[in-house]
Amino acid sequence: MEVLHQLDQEKLDFPPFEQALNQPNGLLAIGGDLSTERLLIAYRQGIFPWYEAAQPILWWHPDPRMVLYPEELHVSRSLAKFIKSHPYRITCDQDFVGLIKACAEQRGKGRQGTWITPEMQQAYIRLHTEGWAHSVEVWEQDKLVGGLYGLAIGAVFFGESMFSQVNNTSKLAFVTLVRKLQAQDYKLIDCQVASKHLSSLGARDIPRRLFMRQLLEAIELPRKWHWQEYV
Repeated sequence: MEVLHQLDQEKLDFPPFEQALNQPNGLLAIGGDLSTERLLIAYRQGIFPWYEAAQPILWWHPDPRMVLYPEELHVSRSLAKFIKSHPYRITCDQDFVGLIKACAEQRGKGRQGTWITPEMQQAYIRLHTEGWAHSVEVWEQDKLVGGLYGLAIGAVFFGESMFSQVNNTSKLAFVTLVRKLQAQDYKLIDCQVASKHLSSLGARDIPRRLFMRQLLEAIELPRKWHWQEYV
């Protein structure tokens, strides 16, 4: 019988990823907290939190894993045409707080809640303040209409969430991000779990063991978050 690992409040270590339960999305552990230190340890091991307000903190390590290699970005003809002539302004790290709140609001529409809880928002805002989490914003004049956020560690970008109030603005943010990452020689974008939206942009599933080999190599490569150089 499989047993779910309970995290210690004091110790920051996680169980080996092989101990993830044999179920969709690979539930690995429960409990702990969302401290910056614990989150960075988790991401470096391919682990991420994902839970709703009424639940304890749940930690996941899916198999297979959806990833995007920057050089495999797929831009359809219609999307390329939109990107070439779009009227929007694109920025990075100009309104991380507004961006993550917009993602939470969109995820919560039509539901009783969202996994981007106030606790999660504060945790990622702390990561942003310390230089780990980043946002890409799409503006229509002074209104935020799309974007995404995630973490950059080594040569890996860990995507967390995106939103769009106007058609294609989340895709615009994503394509812009991937092209910037490719220009900076990032090796891997972690998309966590499969989605048709990301598949249409070139993301694909790979076995968890392959993901871990590539993650552990790429995360040790020295990278700085140089966005402005490419704007």
